[in-house]
Amino acid sequence: MNVDFTSKLHPERSLLKCPTGIAGFDEITLGGLPQGRPSLICGGPGCGKTLFGIEFLARGATEFGEPGVCISFEETAEDLAQNAISLGFDLKQLEEAKLLVVDYVHIDKSEIAETGEYDLEGLFIRVGSAIDSVGAKRVVLDTPEALFGGLNDTGVLRSELRRLFRWLKEKGVTAIITGERGEGTLTRHGIEEYVSDCVVLLDHRLQNGIVTRRLRVLKYRGSMHGTNEYPFLIGEKGISVLPVTSLGLRHKISDERISTGVPGLDEMLEGQGFYRGSSILMTGTAGTGKTSLAAHVVDAACARGEACLYFSFEESPDQLCRNMRSIGLDIARWVDQGLLTIHATRPSSLGLEMHLVEMHGLLEKHKPQVVVIDPLSSLLTGAENENDVTNMLLRVIDRLKQLGITGFFTALTGGGGVLEGTELNVSSLVDTWLLLRNLESDGERNRVLYVLKSRGMAHSNQLREFLMTKKGVELRDAYLGPAGVLTGSARLAQEAREREEDTRQKREAEDRRLAMNRKLCAAEAQILTLEAEKEAAERELNAAAIESEERQNAVIAQRAEMAHSRKVNLKPKGSQPKASEAGV
Repeated sequence: MNVDFTSKLHPERSLLKCPTGIAGFDEITLGGLPQGRPSLICGGPGCGKTLFGIEFLARGATEFGEPGVCISFEETAEDLAQNAISLGFDLKQLEEAKLLVVDYVHIDKSEIAETGEYDLEGLFIRVGSAIDSVGAKRVVLDTPEALFGGLNDTGVLRSELRRLFRWLKEKGVTAIITGERGEGTLTRHGIEEYVSDCVVLLDHRLQNGIVTRRLRVLKYRGSMHGTNEYPFLIGEKGISVLPVTSLGLRHKISDERISTGVPGLDEMLEGQGFYRGSSILMTGTAGTGKTSLAAHVVDAACARGEACLYFSFEESPDQLCRNMRSIGLDIARWVDQGLLTIHATRPSSLGLEMHLVEMHGLLEKHKPQVVVIDPLSSLLTGAENENDVTNMLLRVIDRLKQLGITGFFTALTGGGGVLEGTELNVSSLVDTWLLLRNLESDGERNRVLYVLKSRGMAHSNQLREFLMTKKGVELRDAYLGPAGVLTGSARLAQEAREREEDTRQKREAEDRRLAMNRKLCAAEAQILTLEAEKEAAERELNAAAIESEERQNAVIAQRAEMAHSRKVNLKPKGSQPKASEAGV
């Protein structure tokens, strides 16, 4: 199978590439090795050159349908077959299926004598016959420099090497030539790197007592390629290259929210918790409760029926389960039910690459929905520098996002430094950052939490005190005293003072109320007295009016009676007698 990867990026170019099938390598080379051309894989002893070539052939035969030929000048066919089994490749089976030819060319330097002309015609015939026997498309020449062990004429050596590379091109096979690194040169003779179309350098180094491997593509004629130094490892499934440049920002996102397991913390995140598939970082000094909050996240996820994977770098599974029982979390039950897997290991036991490949393997095996790494800062123990750890964590975070897995990470920060920062420089990579602190006052230390950032959601800006109780972590409402946020006994003392002040104010208010009631009662009594006096005065006034009217009526009646007795018709004053009465 040939991949024209470069032409996809640049249609005007047509460099065909041969995929190696090696995880990560084809990504940094944008498709694999140059098709139909020789490539040099060089490095020191034990760096993995031969295994690289063997995997190139085995995957070509099994995954791409391209038969191959391996010519070894140092290891026998039996040795190569045994070595390949450790990577999961059965060379014997491939040979029986006519997909592979393995040939060992024995050369004893003590038997070599430089006489007459020197050429590689015999090798060409031998390799050509093997290629024709299976129709090979791929060829690996493992350390052919052994052919020149007894040759002192560098001119002839260079000429024959160029001839070898030219012959391989003419055969139209994609070839890998391995070479031992020399002093100041990539190979012992320093010529292969110049005549090869692609040169890959493998490095095997010891850092802080831990073995690490690095890969770098030094040159690639006619093609773009990653130029960084990439960590790689050799595992049960072959070689894995871990490129940073292959990581993208094209992962899918989710709008679903999941609980943190702590109601108070959910409230600080719009009352709904984190986004599913997001990355959460929790930092703080020792003893601030990072692991306890991580256990809450795991407990809540398992309660929802979700699989969880917990990477512990400081505590064993039994110790972690026991410690969490002290705050009312029984995470051991989730282990028993198969929902929680706790993978505990010392960070110094493996290199960063092996830790990463273990993580990838466990992700593939358990397919979790929530992953906890506790703590990230422990990985600095086995790293040469912080950048190596940062690059590793970038790959982890990106992988989790690609799979839609919620990642929860803890990191230890040193005391006395800037808390709004991490030694790993990963704070900008995460979606949510929670900061835990110990506040010291009145001879005690109390834990507080606040959300430093949370992308895509409104979140609280308050400093919240939290307590470790028998029922888990409990967040208390923010409490502001005269001198700022109060926690612990200072908060209790201030609350007691405020209760006393509230009681005093209530007592004073009650006293004022009683005094006002007394005044009101006195006023009401005075009002009643005045109303009674008013009523009495009104009665006297009414009686006087009645008496006056009666007296007037009596006078009128008396006058009428007197007039009647005198037979005088009393007329109203001013009236005139009628004419008949006047004798008219």
